[in-house]
Amino acid sequence: MYHKTVPYRVFTVFNTIGLLFLSIACVLPLIHVLAVSFSAKSAADANLVNLWPVHFTTEAYHKTMDNPLFLHSIWVSVKRTVLGTALTLFLAFMAAYPLSKENSDFRGRSVYAWFFIFAMVFSGGLVPFYYVIQQLHLMGTFWALILPGAVNIYLTILMMNFFRSVPKELTEAAMIDGAGHFRTLFKIYLPVSTPAIATLGLFSIVFHWNSWFDGLLYTKGSDQYPLATFLQTVIIQHDFSSMSLDPASMALISQKTVNSAQIFIGALPVLLVYPFLQKFFVKGLVLGSVKE
Repeated sequence: MYHKTVPYRVFTVFNTIGLLFLSIACVLPLIHVLAVSFSAKSAADANLVNLWPVHFTTEAYHKTMDNPLFLHSIWVSVKRTVLGTALTLFLAFMAAYPLSKENSDFRGRSVYAWFFIFAMVFSGGLVPFYYVIQQLHLMGTFWALILPGAVNIYLTILMMNFFRSVPKELTEAAMIDGAGHFRTLFKIYLPVSTPAIATLGLFSIVFHWNSWFDGLLYTKGSDQYPLATFLQTVIIQHDFSSMSLDPASMALISQKTVNSAQIFIGALPVLLVYPFLQKFFVKGLVLGSVKE
């Protein structure tokens, strides 16, 4: 038990106010983008939109959803996120189990652990990495977006720390009952790793969904772009060739409203997934920090 002293209450008030302002600062830009996407061309181009649509219209969304390149980029991102997250979690799960053992149980465990840490800290750089992708004949293929980042060492170390917090008695009881390492991994460790898997899955989902640079490097055209790369070329590089805005459409909508609609659609999947994983997220943030 602790007493709520005056300094504690002052800290609580300032902490609450600070987090409130931080939350508002994160939400307001998204609300502004949503308002611009539903506003008329004249109001958006004149910067008259704040947090509420001016002359409400859904033309920007109609035009966005009529763009086959945009829809295809969403499909590429969905495939990449689902397959990439599944593969990353599986490999992290398989690698973290032996690395979580003691040296007496897994001979050479420290060597493998330092190998992973060395690979995470030191990188060959962009040019050698690009050359490897080219020599493996992955350029212009969908797998160039998944395989290079399939083994996420940071997530593997987080999973390893979580496994090390699992009571050793569970493993010993399973071994006494005749279970091997694979059965112990999938029957004992997997069910108790829900918070870790949810947290690591959220990290992987956000990474794959928002990654744009590899799509720009390893694909050969806008018809292969994931959504983040598609938005980067349109919004940052101002390459409007893939927006398919004809003169008649330009009279009703502007590039700003279409861009805002595309940004909001791009952010929507992560906003929908996060609430379902939030209950595991706080617990997963302290992976392996407390050993019961």
